[in-house]
Amino acid sequence: MTGQADAYNTTLSGQVLFERRGPAGQLGVITLNRPRQLNSLSHAMIREITSQLAAWEKTPEVKQYLLIGAGERGLCAGGDILEIRADVLGTGGEDAAEFFANEYRLDAATGDLAKPYVAIMDGYTFGGGVGLSAHSKGRRVVTERSQIAMPETAIGFVPDVGGTYLLANMPGETGIHAGLTGARLDAGDAIATGFADHFVSSERLAELVARLESEAADALLAELSQPAPESPLLREREWIDEVYAAETPAEILSRLDARAVSRPAAAAAAKAIRASSPTAIAVTLEVIRSNRTAADLRSAIDLEYRAGMRLCVAHDFLEGVRAQVLDKDRNPQWQPATLDEVDRADVDAFLSPVEAKTVNWGIGAFAI
Repeated sequence: MTGQADAYNTTLSGQVLFERRGPAGQLGVITLNRPRQLNSLSHAMIREITSQLAAWEKTPEVKQYLLIGAGERGLCAGGDILEIRADVLGTGGEDAAEFFANEYRLDAATGDLAKPYVAIMDGYTFGGGVGLSAHSKGRRVVTERSQIAMPETAIGFVPDVGGTYLLANMPGETGIHAGLTGARLDAGDAIATGFADHFVSSERLAELVARLESEAADALLAELSQPAPESPLLREREWIDEVYAAETPAEILSRLDARAVSRPAAAAAAKAIRASSPTAIAVTLEVIRSNRTAADLRSAIDLEYRAGMRLCVAHDFLEGVRAQVLDKDRNPQWQPATLDEVDRADVDAFLSPVEAKTVNWGIGAFAI
């Protein structure tokens, strides 16, 4: 702590902390501060991080940034889906649309920062946590404890926050596999597939954080990084590429079933898909495949937003959050209940540009 007046700020929400450390306060530290909720992102947090980063970008004394999570479990479990569900039920989706738009603008902006932005993806980093960390350029840190995932289909939603852009650019069909099943990527997977850049042992994180106060991020990361572990996911690519090249979700599931006897990972994937919203599975497949040709991250997010704003007011999202998070009975009643019942016309409607909103990116990286 520098002792300056703005060195340590507890924000209005108290859910995120901002601190300037080192000589002249040159390191701006963002700490997600909801450890009991695994640092899930509220709308207040998103607004406050956006405002603080915009201010620090204009502060010459601040040379680089660090994103960390409070507690021992992880960086961030994702967006606060209970808040989003309440918004949908209370306003019919207007507040949720603003929540997502503000979140997506912030996520995209982290990739455009003029100063180095180091994100430590230690422990659990899911959904919105990926959006806030994984678009940083060359400074995404994972450890042997990292577990990174986009598990949105399990709650009737689509991978978002630019996650489908990352999934679309994973090798072969591994991104389709990860997006449909919510598969967790370890450190080796994350680095091999484009979700992270540096592997640093958790034992050296305290050293990394301390030295960032006075040393340049890139040189320090190059010094402390170790060879990444082998990727378990890429060892499965032969069958993954064959299975997920199928045209439809139902055919993918059929191919998984055929592989399940000899491949435990295929059996687990089939189980995960069957437990997820059939509609969300079908929409997610189309969004990831479409975003393979997205011009850039923002274009990919626009498609996510179009689909997501329709999904978040649909039955399956409300039911999925109820079953998985609110009541925790783990028994969502999806409508329709199976992949065979999903109407292709309904999937197309979720993605249709007709009268669909896109994110208003505004003028400049932090325009709200």
